[in-house]
Amino acid sequence: MALESDRPVFVISVAAELAGMHPQTLRQYDRLGLVQPQRAPGRARRYSERDVQKLQEIQELSQSGVSLEGIKRIMQLENQVEALRARMTELQAENEALRNRLQENSRIFAAGTSGGAVHLARGKRPAARQTSQAVVLYRPR
Repeated sequence: MALESDRPVFVISVAAELAGMHPQTLRQYDRLGLVQPQRAPGRARRYSERDVQKLQEIQELSQSGVSLEGIKRIMQLENQVEALRARMTELQAENEALRNRLQENSRIFAAGTSGGAVHLARGKRPAARQTSQAVVLYRPR
């Protein structure tokens, strides 16, 4: 059975070992807000798989020479990008739905033989007797 990535299952010593860090480092990252584990009864920290992955990313950035404040800012920007991507996906779906609705409801008007506007169904042409005088007046996009 695979563990859920957000389920807090690891105590601090296990999370530290999985991330290749000292438990005190995890406490410091918690105080700085870099990784905020959930709390079990008695205020004990519980880390999830996602938390351990985040700790590993922090360690890689730190070993590359990025300061803790820099790491914090990078993580904030990554979260912002993720939120913006999710919002963009929502807006694209909404846009597509609106386009489909507009296309279904669009009307085409032509001039009838008497000179008045005649509604035509989408994809239809005026009857043969109206063809010679039919002119499209309005076609919303």
